[in-house]
Amino acid sequence: MALGATLCGPTVTQLLSLGAAMSLLAQLTDDPWSGVSPSVYETGRLVALAPWLKGHEARVRYLETTQHPDGTWGGPGEYALVPTLSAVDALQDHPAARRGLLALRKLLSLPLKLPDTVAVELIVPALADRLGLRTPFDPRPLHALRQRPLPEKLWHTLEVFGPRPEVRAVDGIVAASPAATAVQLQGPRPGPSLDYLEAVQRRHGGPVPAGVPVPLFERSWIIVALKSAGLDVPDPMAGQIRAAFTRDGAAGGPGLPADADDTATALHALALCDSPRPTDALGRYREARHFACFPNERTPSTSTNAHALQALGHDRVLEEWLRDMQQPGGFWLDKWHASPYYATACVTNALRGNEKAVDWVLRTQQADGSWGRWEGTYEETAYAIRILSHSRRDVSRAMVRGANFMQEWGDRPHPPLWHDKDLYAPTRIIQAEGTAAFHLACAVCR
Repeated sequence: MALGATLCGPTVTQLLSLGAAMSLLAQLTDDPWSGVSPSVYETGRLVALAPWLKGHEARVRYLETTQHPDGTWGGPGEYALVPTLSAVDALQDHPAARRGLLALRKLLSLPLKLPDTVAVELIVPALADRLGLRTPFDPRPLHALRQRPLPEKLWHTLEVFGPRPEVRAVDGIVAASPAATAVQLQGPRPGPSLDYLEAVQRRHGGPVPAGVPVPLFERSWIIVALKSAGLDVPDPMAGQIRAAFTRDGAAGGPGLPADADDTATALHALALCDSPRPTDALGRYREARHFACFPNERTPSTSTNAHALQALGHDRVLEEWLRDMQQPGGFWLDKWHASPYYATACVTNALRGNEKAVDWVLRTQQADGSWGRWEGTYEETAYAIRILSHSRRDVSRAMVRGANFMQEWGDRPHPPLWHDKDLYAPTRIIQAEGTAAFHLACAVCR
């Protein structure tokens, strides 16, 4: 059924959107474990490094069943490298590992650019060395880090380095990472860390996400998505978000360091909940013209800086930096997401529109009404609708076509597009973005 013919009544639209929003907020409270999709990389690390953990056989089966026909695991192109290295190392002499090893040799023979996923410049040399593979990527930064105390921002990838005395667990969790926690635990020793690992693998049936739980990340992004689209949802999470702040800002999950992205989005969420707090914590992340996610950041993030601009309300220098980062085609790219539609939606939200970005979105809509980097997806279509919603032109037809595609998506899984150690899907955030986009599209056909 077409959106324009069925859901243009404001009462029906409001009830549907509010119902979906309320369901998402309830999920955040009831279940902290299932908002993030499993990770091939992280699951492979547990198979290789923690075979003593319950669910080992289920994790092996997960790796067997998620291998692609070409022998790789994970996303397209360069996004296959990290998960395939992990799965091959985990499965050892299994036939799937032999097919994966052939695929790896083929991948590494290509002029491959590493994706900007978390610690990719350390993970690839570490796993290639375990497999005896030569790569064109410099192993010296990895070797240097192994000789000195590990910076806190790298605890999330502790499995690359082994247990360290300087690493601290929070409620048994090391940097919201099952693999890092398992490596630091060094065996099935009873206590909070083992309880955490068993809870995560049990909730996902064996395989595990790369980062879980991440309550502040989920709460902040969901509240911003819903409220900034005009959905008048209650905000029971505001107190929990406020409680997560330290003098350094806010962190996405237990054991993770505070960072500019989570700090900025949490500040924006609190402001939208009529519970603002001072933005001083963002100051420690300020660079000359933009904000860094962490100290000594390898590459800047456009989405983080867009979130910082939203938290601050106005910053002329930052606005200019964001405009300078726009690609000639009209879109933005980002280190936290594989799709330009995410980065472009973040920046246009912060800048309150950008007609060159609107032109790009209109130009790239697919025949079925969707948008996507590799194929049309629910998530990327939601971002495209959000970008169009800021336009001063009549773009209602494109928005409604996109919403019809989203309506037909149903219960299909969301392809992983977000950057952690490999690609993942934060399903609740995606659902919130979809609910918001659907609400915006319905508004234009009233």
